[in-house]
Amino acid sequence: MHKVIVLGAGMVGSAMAIDMAKDHNVTLTDSSQIILNKVIQKCNALITQQLDVTNKEELQQTIKQHDLVLCAVPGFLGFETLKAIIEAEKNVIDISFFAENSLELDALAKEKNVTAIVDCGVAPGMHNLILGYHNEKMRLTDVECLVGGLPKEKKWPFYYKAPFSPIDVIEEYTRPARYVEAGKLVVKEPLTDCEYVEFDRVGTLEAFNSDGLRTIIHTMPDIPNMKEKTLRYPGHVEYIRVLKESGFFSEDKVEVNGIEISPLEFTSKILFNEWRLGETEEEITVMRITLKGENENGQDEEVVYTLHDEYCKETQTSSMARTTGYTATAAANMFIDGLFKEKGVFPPELIGKNEVCFNYIMKYLEDRNIHYVKSQII
Repeated sequence: MHKVIVLGAGMVGSAMAIDMAKDHNVTLTDSSQIILNKVIQKCNALITQQLDVTNKEELQQTIKQHDLVLCAVPGFLGFETLKAIIEAEKNVIDISFFAENSLELDALAKEKNVTAIVDCGVAPGMHNLILGYHNEKMRLTDVECLVGGLPKEKKWPFYYKAPFSPIDVIEEYTRPARYVEAGKLVVKEPLTDCEYVEFDRVGTLEAFNSDGLRTIIHTMPDIPNMKEKTLRYPGHVEYIRVLKESGFFSEDKVEVNGIEISPLEFTSKILFNEWRLGETEEEITVMRITLKGENENGQDEEVVYTLHDEYCKETQTSSMARTTGYTATAAANMFIDGLFKEKGVFPPELIGKNEVCFNYIMKYLEDRNIHYVKSQII
């Protein structure tokens, strides 16, 4: 039994901590004692500790007592928190999905003899893992990932609920989307190139440009065509573009009755209630990963993985927390079991190259009723 610490007790972080507590001694930390108290009611096996990760000295002192760190802090805190963990010479599994390039910390991780598995969620995460696995089996030419988390109940006007912070969702809508087309990096505005896509059990969804390729751009440079799109119910994009074009996502402060305020902060506060996912509110995660290329026999081949996952009533765990958090806990247990020992920063596509690691994570998720259904066309 290992001593594990989870940083961040939000919807995903708490699901990770509860899952890890089945086999390990787990400490769950958060800046909010109120949030920690709520999680303890769901799992009293956890040790909780109030912790501000921006206090670097306190963070490093706290994690030194543990064998492995799982980082589930908001994106804007992610890079500096990960850097501090690596500097403290602690192995880490990270799902904070920050804007910075995690591979910039690779040299530091090697110097500190640390394994850091990053972007370890559903997308980024499982998309990368599956790509890494098949990139060893095929000469890939085209990769497409369509993914989204959606409420079961469509409520006007946004038809959307967020299982994490609205400011992190808005980041998806403002960060330029990077694609690879004909071997060249192409940067597009987010929320563009909208298309309607059909999904079994859900119906028609709207897919739009978002910046989901992340490390794959650097780690898989031989694949000539790669793109990722976010999925929402039809109509959502139009309302978001109205807000964006009207300046509601701007960080430039405006003065209102003598008080300076950032439109982005204001919008996030308003949308927090509108988008907040209730603790027992049912939602789904859908994903379709399409890989095209040439197989080992020189034949054209298309491999498609589909995911349809729903809120778990039995454990009262959101689908996004399950599909994101359990990918991270799968990687954590894989590492604890000694299946991956390399040092440095590793996004999941570099883990997926190892067939044993790939199979371990897929089996771990299947055991938790999360199924990536594979189909092949030759």
